[in-house]
Amino acid sequence: MRITFLGAAGTVTGSKYLLEHRNQHVLIDCGLFQGYKQLRLHNRDPFQLPVSDLNAIVLTHAHLDHSGYLPVLVRNGYRGPVYATPATCELVKILLLDSGRLQEEEAEFANRHGFSKHSPALPLYTEQDAERALKLLRPVELHHKVEIAADMTILLRGAGHILGAATVEVNADGLALVFSGDLGRPDDPLMFAPEPVEQADYLLVESTYGDRQHPGEAPQAQLAEVITRTALRRGITLVPSFAVGRAQLLMYHLYQLKRKRAIPDIPIYLNSPMATDVTLLYQRFRSEHRLSLEECEGMCHVAQFVRTVDDSRELDQQRTPAVIIAASGMATGGRVVHHLKALAPNPINTLLMPGFQAGGTRGAQIVAGAPSVRIHGKDVPIRAEVVPMETLSAHADADEIMQWLRGFKQPPKHTFVVHGEPNASDVLRRRISQELGWSVSVPEYRDSVELSSIDLTASSSR
Repeated sequence: MRITFLGAAGTVTGSKYLLEHRNQHVLIDCGLFQGYKQLRLHNRDPFQLPVSDLNAIVLTHAHLDHSGYLPVLVRNGYRGPVYATPATCELVKILLLDSGRLQEEEAEFANRHGFSKHSPALPLYTEQDAERALKLLRPVELHHKVEIAADMTILLRGAGHILGAATVEVNADGLALVFSGDLGRPDDPLMFAPEPVEQADYLLVESTYGDRQHPGEAPQAQLAEVITRTALRRGITLVPSFAVGRAQLLMYHLYQLKRKRAIPDIPIYLNSPMATDVTLLYQRFRSEHRLSLEECEGMCHVAQFVRTVDDSRELDQQRTPAVIIAASGMATGGRVVHHLKALAPNPINTLLMPGFQAGGTRGAQIVAGAPSVRIHGKDVPIRAEVVPMETLSAHADADEIMQWLRGFKQPPKHTFVVHGEPNASDVLRRRISQELGWSVSVPEYRDSVELSSIDLTASSSR
């Protein structure tokens, strides 16, 4: 078996891992690169092999950095199955259609206003491409072994993180290869802890927070303080948020704060049709998260759902205190970008920036203290208060990743540390080597490794 690292190697986005075994080709995750321009340009690179040679695709979960490249492959001729948990399949339907529609809108906007360097600006893929991709989805239940290619099976286990997220175990000729996907937190208020995995010959483990621990501060206390402080100066708290997972966690905490009267009685808006649809899925898949029926209902009704573009524009004219949650989480696109243009220049407002902000994104620039950010070809000043919030992450931190790794009853033959910025991946590599004594390395983009003949000594020193 050979594995090629086509993404999420040296960065946290673009997850794609190509497995080759006896002339079978399987892709684990199919994600978009996001952040720095040099990374985003990889989204337009030719694929590693003719898509007609690709036998199957398996998704660990629905976030676009794990699923968003799928319509590109389908546009280029891929017609094979795409395996994922039932909840992931439902989320992917929402995310990919929204992504295709958004890319078309942004290309049209760029062409209309003339700020693109390309003439004309073209979307990476369209909503129609996304619709064709959705026809290939094949739901797979957790803990059910499924054959996906000749002499190759998969087994999915719960990974926490977001609704439907799974670790993937690939078995071929008695060789077990495990992909962690994105690991959730053991004490997440919404999602169950990642299920333990006891054995693997080879392991790929994420390292988004491989070099740090999440702060111990209670997220509700920080939310209450920021929202109250902003409301007292008659400002608006704008929260860029991922539509899947982060938005629902925010609304859960806001429901609890409203119930305890810990924040002012001001309107809360969820300005993302996609996040609205995702929130409703928590009611459909109630067995897959921790929320009681009452908590799920409360989370789903704490905010006013904003669906139309006209209603979204009206929010920018809001002159009384409010909380606006809008996609996307790193302020790379979507409705939150228009809110930034309207709200960021006013010092009475607050930009509450939850979770990890990948390098090269507007979110990362704002958190780093940039005096302005480029939006639609113009520099928008950042005069609003900026508050990073690291207590809402759905990713396991370094200690929690190590806790999950200690669940293995014996060390894998080799562990690859992926899905992290260079420092995070290398710090986690050192911890795995020193604390567990495992053979471990950090692969680079497009590295290709023959698993049966891997030079463990050389690899562990990288």
